[in-house]
Amino acid sequence: MENNSRRNFIKKLSVASLAGASIPALSFAMEGKAKGNKPLMVSTWNHGMGANEAGWEILKNGGSALDAVEAGVRVPEGDPMERSVGFGGLPDREGRVTLDACIMDHESQCGAVAFLQDIKHPISVARLVMEKTPHVMLVGKGAKQFALSQGFKEENLLTEQSRKDWEEWKKKSKYQPVINIENHDTIGSLAIDSKGNLAGACTTSGAAYKLHGRVGDSPIIGAGLFVDGEVGAACATGLGEAVIRTAGSAIVVELMRQGLSPKDACEEAVKRIIHKHKDLTNLQVGFLALNKDGVYGGYSVYAGFNWAVVDNKGGNRMEDAEYKKEW
Repeated sequence: MENNSRRNFIKKLSVASLAGASIPALSFAMEGKAKGNKPLMVSTWNHGMGANEAGWEILKNGGSALDAVEAGVRVPEGDPMERSVGFGGLPDREGRVTLDACIMDHESQCGAVAFLQDIKHPISVARLVMEKTPHVMLVGKGAKQFALSQGFKEENLLTEQSRKDWEEWKKKSKYQPVINIENHDTIGSLAIDSKGNLAGACTTSGAAYKLHGRVGDSPIIGAGLFVDGEVGAACATGLGEAVIRTAGSAIVVELMRQGLSPKDACEEAVKRIIHKHKDLTNLQVGFLALNKDGVYGGYSVYAGFNWAVVDNKGGNRMEDAEYKKEW
C-alpha cells in the first residue's frame, strides 16, 4: 500500500512538472473526471449564439460534430453585419477583404485556407481542402482557384458600410486595435456529438486594416485551432500573432492530455502568452476548450471574452471567461 501511494504521488508530481503548472491547477485531475454533456457546442463571442443555433439543429438530431461546426460558423461568415468575419468584414489597409479559416475533426483530418478573397464561405472551402486534396492549406490565388473549381461563386465581399469605415480610417491610417473590439476578429466553434466525436472550426476576416497579405492564427492548425479526438479540442481568439508564437491551441490540448481541466489548460496557455510578451497593452487573447467528456472552459488575458454554449440541459446561452485579475 505504501509503495503504491508513493508511486501515485510521483506520477501526479510528474504531470505537474510537465505541464509547467502548479499543484492547485491539477485539482481537476486529482479529484477525478468531471462529466459534461453530449452533444454540446461552444462558440466564441456573441456571434456564437447564431452559430450554435445552426449547429444545434444538426447535433440534436444525431448529426456529426464536423457538420455542426461548419454549418455554425457559416452563419456569421454570411452575415454582413458581423464586421470581423466573412462577408462585410472590415478590409485590410488596401481595402481588400481577405479571409482565413480552418476545420479539423476527431481523426486529425484538417483543412485550411488563408488570404482568400472574393469567396463568401472560406470554412466550406477549407473542408473541401481537407476532403478532396492531399494538402492541409491553400492560400491566396491558389485557394481562390480551388474554390472556383469546386463551384463557389466569386463575389464582392466589401459592403458599403465597411467601405465607408475604411475610407474614414484612411484619413489617419493609424493601426491601433482596441481590445475586445477590433481584435476579437474570429469565431471559433467546438462541438462534441452524441457519438462522442469532436470537431472544431475557426474563421475570420482578420484584423481590421492589417497589412495586405497578413495572416493570423485562425487558419493555422495548432495555433487558432486544434483537435485531438482522444483528448479534446481548443480554439483561440484575439491577437493572432501572440497565439502563433505560443502554438496556443495545441498547447491547450496537450495540457488537457496531461490532466488539466479545459479551464485550467486555457489559463496556463494565457499565462504563457503573458510571460512571453513584455508589453500587454491592447493584447487580448482568449482560449476556449472542450474535452472528450463534454466539459468546457475558457480563460483570457483581460476581461471581456465570452462564448455561447448550447446543450440539452441549458439551451443556448452566453458565459463569461475568467481572466487575469492581478498583474
